[in-house]
Amino acid sequence: MATGATLISVDFEIFGRVQGVFFRRDTKRAADKYKLVGWVKNTNSNTVLGHVEGPTEKISQMKHWLSEVGSKRSVIKRAEFRNEKKIEECTTKGFDIVD
Repeated sequence: MATGATLISVDFEIFGRVQGVFFRRDTKRAADKYKLVGWVKNTNSNTVLGHVEGPTEKISQMKHWLSEVGSKRSVIKRAEFRNEKKIEECTTKGFDIVD
């Protein structure tokens, strides 16, 4: 993480055709590209749920990816972001796909 950068955390839920289209795998790839940490998982409601932490600028890029880009075969209808807050340090290392 960049020294002196403001760190934030945010929870997300993505609605649409986001299961069975490599959305979790590509979310991990995007998080790794932006050097963010957190996790992502499928829900029983056919949405994708997750948590991400990192520098504000990188989180903004990730939010754009989650709401506008997604995986190649996904169809994103809506992205909800909740519980966004400043943090002193990241609570985990790496970005995981949770079963």
